Amino acid sequence: MSLEISNNNIYKNLYDGKWESIPNIKFIEITSPVDGSLVGKIEAMTKDDVDKVVTNSKSAEKVWSETPISKRAEILHKAADLLEASKSELSDILQIEIAKDRKSCLSEISRTVDFIKFTADEGKHMEGETIGADNFPGFNNNKLSLVTRVPVGTVLAISPFNYPINLSASKIAPALIAGNCVILKPPTQGAISALHLADIFNKAGLPPGVLNTVTGQGSSIGDYIVKHKDINFINFTGSTEVGKHIAEIAGMVPMLMELGGKDAALVLEDADLEAAAKNIVQGAYSYSGQRCTAVKRVIAIDSIADELVEKLKDKVEKLKVGMPHQDVDITPLINSKAADFVEGLIQEALDKNAKLILGNKRNGNLLYPTLIDNVTLDMRLAWEEPFGPVLPIIRVSNIDEAIEIANQSEYGLQSSVFTTNINKAFYTAKKLEVGTVQINNKTERGPDHFPFTGFKSSGLGTQGIRYSIEAMSRIKSIVLTIEG
Repeated sequence: MSLEISNNNIYKNLYDGKWESIPNIKFIEITSPVDGSLVGKIEAMTKDDVDKVVTNSKSAEKVWSETPISKRAEILHKAADLLEASKSELSDILQIEIAKDRKSCLSEISRTVDFIKFTADEGKHMEGETIGADNFPGFNNNKLSLVTRVPVGTVLAISPFNYPINLSASKIAPALIAGNCVILKPPTQGAISALHLADIFNKAGLPPGVLNTVTGQGSSIGDYIVKHKDINFINFTGSTEVGKHIAEIAGMVPMLMELGGKDAALVLEDADLEAAAKNIVQGAYSYSGQRCTAVKRVIAIDSIADELVEKLKDKVEKLKVGMPHQDVDITPLINSKAADFVEGLIQEALDKNAKLILGNKRNGNLLYPTLIDNVTLDMRLAWEEPFGPVLPIIRVSNIDEAIEIANQSEYGLQSSVFTTNINKAFYTAKKLEVGTVQINNKTERGPDHFPFTGFKSSGLGTQGIRYSIEAMSRIKSIVLTIEG
C-alpha cells in the first residue's frame, strides 16, 4: 500500500497530481462485509472541497485537450501495465472491501487491463470527416465542412460498489482518451479499491489535475457536485432511483447512465435445457447476483418447466458458499440492509405460495443461493431487482405470454432467449423491449467494444468503448467557403 495514498489506513484524495490530506476533515469508516473489520477510512469531503477540486480540473483542461492523442494513448497503456502488475494486491483489497470471490476479482482486473488498452488504441482511430455541400439542394461545391471531435471538458464519473475497478475505469479511460479531465466520485463501499485505481492512472503520467477524486457521502455532496456549473458531463452507474434523481436535478448536462435491470431468461419448449440451465445459473448467481446484468427471473414454457427446474436445482446445489478467499461462488452481500431486502422478497413470495426449491438460509450477510418456483405476477420478486442470490421461476403457456411478461417490467436492460429454432429466436428478440438480447447465452456485459445500452428505467445513452468515447466528445464543424 502506497504511503502517498494512505497513512495508517486513512485514505487521501488525488488533487492536482498529489495525494493531499485535508486539514480538520471528518472521516467515513469502511468496514468489510466479510467480518465487519475496519478496511480503512476515507475523507468526508465538503462542498468547499468539491469547489476546489472542480476548479483544479477546469484549470487542467487546456493542457490535456492539447496533448497529442498518441501521448494520451501511451499514458493509458502505461496505466494498463501498472494495473496488471498490481493484480494480486488489488484482488486482495476487493475481496476484503466488497466481499467478491477471488476468481471474480482477478477477472475484473484482467478485463479492465484489456479495456484500457483497447480504449487507448480505439481513440487513435476516432478521426473526423469532410462533407461537401453539392449533394444538398440549393448549394454548389463552394462549401466544405471539416468535422472533428473535441472534448466536452470535465467529466464527473460516479461508479458503483460491485465493480469499483472496472466500472471506474470504463468511465475514466474513454473520457481521458477523448481529451477530457475526470473527477472520480467512487462509491463509499468500494472507494478504497477505486482510489488505488486512480493512483495507477496518476503514476502512469497524467498531468496534474487531469484526474482528481472526491470521496464523501452522497447525502452531503452528491447533489451539489452533479449540479455544479463546471461539470460538463456525468457518467453514472448505480440504482435507477438515484439515476432518475440525478437526471432531474442536473439540468441540460449530457449523461451516460447504467441503471437497474430485471433481466429475464425466456426458455422455450425446444431449448437445450442442459445448456440453458448452465447459463442461467452462471448468470444468476455470479458475485451473489450483485450485478445489473444478472439473470433475475426465468420465464419458462410450462411444458418443459419441470425438467428445467430439476436441472437448475442440480446446478445450484453445486455452488460453493463461503468467504471470498475460499474459492467459492457465493459470498456475503455488501451489507445487512441488502441481505434484509433480499430476504424480504423471498419471504413475501413464499407467503403467497411460491414453492421453495432450494436455499433461503442466511448467516449474517451471507445468503445461500435460493431457487423459487411458481412465482406469480402479484409477487414483488417477479418485478423488483433483488441484487442477491435468488432466482424466481415464472411459468407461462406460450412464447407470446413470455414476451408480454418480460416487457411489463419497468426495466429494459437485457434478456436471454433459449431455443434451437432460429426463427423463434429472432421473433422473440425483435419483440423484447431491452437494449440487448442474448440468444442461447446468459445476460452479461461485453465484449466491451459491443454497444451496451438500456431501455426504459435501465439507462440513458450507449456505452461500449467507441460509443463511450463518442458520448464524451462533441462534434465540431468548421465550414470553409471557397470563392470563385
